[in-house]
Amino acid sequence: MSQSPLHIALISETFPPEINGVANTLGRLCAGLRERGHRLQLVRPRQSTDDGQKSTDELLLTRGWPVPGYPGLQWGQASMHKLLRRWKRQRPDVLYIATEGPLGLSALRAARRLQIPVISGFHTNFQQFSSLYGFGLLSRLVTNYLRWFHNRSQLTLVPSATQSLELQRRSFERVHLLARGVDSQLFHPAKRSSALRTEWDLADDELAVLHVGRIAAEKNLTLLARSFRALQERYPQRRMKLVLVGDGPQRAALQKELPDAVFCGVQRDQALASHYASGDLFLFPSLSETFGNVLLEAQASGLAVVAYDQAAASQHIRHGHNGALAMPGDEAAFIDSACWLLEDPETLRRVRLNARLHASRQGWPAIVQQFETYLRTAGDS
Repeated sequence: MSQSPLHIALISETFPPEINGVANTLGRLCAGLRERGHRLQLVRPRQSTDDGQKSTDELLLTRGWPVPGYPGLQWGQASMHKLLRRWKRQRPDVLYIATEGPLGLSALRAARRLQIPVISGFHTNFQQFSSLYGFGLLSRLVTNYLRWFHNRSQLTLVPSATQSLELQRRSFERVHLLARGVDSQLFHPAKRSSALRTEWDLADDELAVLHVGRIAAEKNLTLLARSFRALQERYPQRRMKLVLVGDGPQRAALQKELPDAVFCGVQRDQALASHYASGDLFLFPSLSETFGNVLLEAQASGLAVVAYDQAAASQHIRHGHNGALAMPGDEAAFIDSACWLLEDPETLRRVRLNARLHASRQGWPAIVQQFETYLRTAGDS
């Protein structure tokens, strides 16, 4: 017996075409739910690409405010009365609140007043960001707020087992795992481009050491630079280039520090897939991820990944088999892992093949189905 479609309201401060892990995940989940016949209403701040777009039954737009110290992202304006009016007229079966800013808080309060079930998502380690951006004294307050926020939902969904354990240690309640997937047809080794590697001034037998992501403090890019220099020193006979895809507040400073590196800026869709596949080794030194979608994208593209043993890496990398791991914070071990991958060309080839094989099994459909199950469970409670 088939189940009836759900009316789901999804609230987020970020959504495609914005480029970040949260937006990417939400875009995939929404597309998958619509394919399964569910009715979605998206609540988000206006974006620069909206070009006069007005609110509709499926899209409720609010004003956005820049996030201090984080250009390109914004908080949604508190809109409780607007949400109450909308949801009294068109009551959702369940809410998914993806971000905890003023817009998410408004949605939580409106839902509690109307007794609409709520699931929340823990997508971003804001308590760590507050320390990195010079607000260390606020870190405890931020953690307390996040715990208060999420404990008022029926479930809190997290992308990794390490994140789940961390939150439970901090007294977050009803924490459940919702993994992440990758489009292994878009991100594919076949997208490798000789023309692009020529732009990078690399021959076929030379090495492109890749990093994809926001060029910002929370990505620990000082270690990226140190790791690349260590590779050059350990293997002076091998010509290699450091290639960075993405943009952010530290780009200008990093370009001065790494004048020989290639900075490609923001890339999307097929161009992004080609940049991944044209690399050889992927360095991912971040310690602030709740997951890290770029790791699966790199694996699907056939790259050997070096990462800390947490978040996505702890779920998707077997050290020495389809990537290399270091204990979180052990910079010397991270560098040694990167160097180990280049000791023997056969090792690098084998790890890259295994990475692709693993990622090709991590599709989105099963994840969307699990998300639907969580939504139904909350709606029935």
